[in-house]
Amino acid sequence: MSMVEEPLYPIAVLIDELKNDDIQLRLNSIRRLSTIARALGEERTRKELIPFLSENNDDDDEVLLAMAEELGVFIPYVGGVEHARVLLPPLETLCTVEETCVRDKAVESLCRIGSQMKENHLVDSFVPLVKRLAAGEWFTARVSSCGLFHIAYPSAPEMLKTELRSIYNQLCQDDMPMVRRSAASNLGKFAATVEYTHLKSEIMQIFENLTQDDQDTVRLLAVEGCAALGKLLQPQDCIANILPVIVSFSQDKSWRVRYMVANQLYELCEAVGPEATRTDLVPAYVRLLRDNEAEVRIAAAGKVTKFSRILSPEFATQHILPCVKELSSDSSQHVRSALASVIMGMAPVLGKDATIEQLLPIFLSLLKDEFPDVRLNIISKLDQVNQVIGIDLLSQSLLPAIVELAEDRHWRVRLAIIEYIPLLASQLGVGFFDDKLGALCMQWLQDKVYSIRDAAANNLKRLAEEFGRDWAMEHIIPQVLEMATTSHYLYRMTVLRSISLLAPVMGPEITCSKLLPVVVNASKDRVANIRFNVAKVLQSFVPIVDKSVVEATIRPCLVELSEDPDVDVRYFASQGLQSIDH
Repeated sequence: MSMVEEPLYPIAVLIDELKNDDIQLRLNSIRRLSTIARALGEERTRKELIPFLSENNDDDDEVLLAMAEELGVFIPYVGGVEHARVLLPPLETLCTVEETCVRDKAVESLCRIGSQMKENHLVDSFVPLVKRLAAGEWFTARVSSCGLFHIAYPSAPEMLKTELRSIYNQLCQDDMPMVRRSAASNLGKFAATVEYTHLKSEIMQIFENLTQDDQDTVRLLAVEGCAALGKLLQPQDCIANILPVIVSFSQDKSWRVRYMVANQLYELCEAVGPEATRTDLVPAYVRLLRDNEAEVRIAAAGKVTKFSRILSPEFATQHILPCVKELSSDSSQHVRSALASVIMGMAPVLGKDATIEQLLPIFLSLLKDEFPDVRLNIISKLDQVNQVIGIDLLSQSLLPAIVELAEDRHWRVRLAIIEYIPLLASQLGVGFFDDKLGALCMQWLQDKVYSIRDAAANNLKRLAEEFGRDWAMEHIIPQVLEMATTSHYLYRMTVLRSISLLAPVMGPEITCSKLLPVVVNASKDRVANIRFNVAKVLQSFVPIVDKSVVEATIRPCLVELSEDPDVDVRYFASQGLQSIDH
């Protein structure tokens, strides 16, 4: 008897916890609902646990959110899809609570369950639930119902389908803006399940009403629907019904609506085709690029490259480029920053001549922008221009600006330049690199910011890989080793970091003859941080150099460090000795 009661004891505890005053206990219990259900078995879960949850009127949103989430994956615990409908009542209750995130999660779980339910169960249980919510007295129920129509509609018989379309239409004209907002944001999903004849007539009528709503929050959600509906309609219907709306929205009195249009406009180009894009959408887009609200210009500026790609180079040069020139000197730094992050992508679209004539001056002005993010966004995309205009022209026009930025007062800009150097080096070639950029690479090793010094050390390694050992031996190694005696211990640390990165590239011979003596010498440094870094570097040398060198030089040095007064030095030295022995 005790064997049978044993697994049920924790269940009783968990159910008690669901009624406990302590929210954390209630939360734990809800999150372990699947454990309770497994122990109770499918039948008792259906007859006892689910009704209990339906009556559970917990007032804490966190508990309700966890419950809404758990119930969405509960079908296996109630006996499979055959019994999925028993999960609907507790979720229906959660769809009416005040907290938005609980309602959203309940709708998500209902959609998940509904998409697995049998057709006859959908008609008998799910559709009535949607109708009850849509007719709910409190607006929260009506808001939630909008997200369920696309699940209920496909399996409903013809009469019910007509009724569901009519109910959705009423929701779109609800007195509460929150309900109309929900109907507008879910229209695309619902429209995707509606037959084409009704889509063209009823759904488009609903859409038109939403686009004329007096609340800008409803209209901006209707803009989102433009792209979704545009993909469902045939091109000619899209041009007739969606295009006039989007062109009108691009001049809406609310900047939020215009902002939404700027974000969505590119998606519509595919739906309406190239001809309508050129005649209607490009003028609308140009208006948005020149909008008097900075937020709208930011959204539009971020799309200039995408837009240019779907137009011919001549058309882009004629219509988009003049706006780009204006935006490059926009009064808002955020607009300039958005433009800088995408403008480089226009180079391959416009071709070499237009890039040299029109885009290069814009790049240069943005590279000298007072706002660091603008300069940063340009630097990070320079390689896209190299491919178009060639390295000679790049070096003549952009290189002076790059050299200037290498000493920029904002360290993130300097960091971006360092990360760009190896790519630039590979395209400039050895000769040009030595003349212009070699000194800079050494200068960065003594920067005040650690991230710059670390990136500079990595940069030396990548340059050694690019130009080869002989070049590195002549141009990098002597200067790095010279810095080993610098008075500032942080710079001496950077030297050790550079040596550890260069050793694998330079190979055993140069490591033994040039690098190892400097590291061994540093083991006697007065700063403990240097000494434990020496232990780490020596450990990294073990796989590179010959075994005889390890025994003759590296081991004695590590043994000496393992008796250091500093605990960290002793620790890293013992780590190094262990790696030799293994």
